[in-house]
Amino acid sequence: MEVVFQLSPEIPFRFNPKPLTVSNRSRIDFCRPLSATSDSRSRNRMFVLGMGFVGGFVAEKLKEADWVVSGTCRSDSKKEEWEKKGIDLHLFSADSPEWSLLETVKDYTHLLVSIPPLADIGVYGDYGGAWVTEDHPPNPKTQSAKLRLAAEEGWLSLGSDLGVSTHVLRLGGIYGPGRSAIDTLLKQQLLSESQLRRASRRFTSRVHVQDICQALQASIEKPSSREIYNIVDDDPAPREEVFQYALELIEKRWKRKIETKPFLYESREQSSLRGEKRVSNEHMKNKLGVKLLHPSYKSGLQSIGEKMDNPF
Repeated sequence: MEVVFQLSPEIPFRFNPKPLTVSNRSRIDFCRPLSATSDSRSRNRMFVLGMGFVGGFVAEKLKEADWVVSGTCRSDSKKEEWEKKGIDLHLFSADSPEWSLLETVKDYTHLLVSIPPLADIGVYGDYGGAWVTEDHPPNPKTQSAKLRLAAEEGWLSLGSDLGVSTHVLRLGGIYGPGRSAIDTLLKQQLLSESQLRRASRRFTSRVHVQDICQALQASIEKPSSREIYNIVDDDPAPREEVFQYALELIEKRWKRKIETKPFLYESREQSSLRGEKRVSNEHMKNKLGVKLLHPSYKSGLQSIGEKMDNPF
């Protein structure tokens, strides 16, 4: 889930922060925020709470569009890495928040929340393979899905309390450069338990990180209150089909055979089919006007493969 707030120039930060308490795993350690210059105040300013795979991609795209961008990360090494790219970050651990964060955020026009617990299309639960839209009631079955839905509701309530535009982006399985079926096959990585469970499904909704970025930018241009969007592509193909296509791309592009390990699909017959659904993106397309760069995993994987150096 990505949560986008469009903040007013003067936000009265008066609310009960207790619903935002997530866990006790770590703590916030903010550096002293830099004072905004008159030049920066005349531009859009995005604070990214969680500069991970998606947050980092969004930050770079917005910086290219002349936004002032800052955010949070969890390590000094990551902070230094982003500083080399011209983006100053604050060290952050989410589980014991210090509310001085609010003072930092007040210098920004927009806030992107991209930290756990993240909601995604898993909050819908099982619909037996039927198509689901944002109008279908969530029915989370697992504890993680329930936490994601609770986080979603908490952020929407916060936005309502503050009187600011709040959008929740329910993401499908995220992939992109360095994080795709091609990368997994080349590295012969052991799939996680959740990935193995998804391998058994008839339908798996996914989305390329480039399309997440353009959907987020489109939502910024059309602010509204308590809006939810499914951010997925048009092709909820099964995971095994995606890996087979990735294998063919590798062999065609680099003329090398890949010996796939059995663990890629070994749990297919054993995993349950909980959570079967096909997720519609019509609301995203109709309201935000998004035209997907990668409507199918085929386009996305082709783009990734074309930009990769020879790994052999």
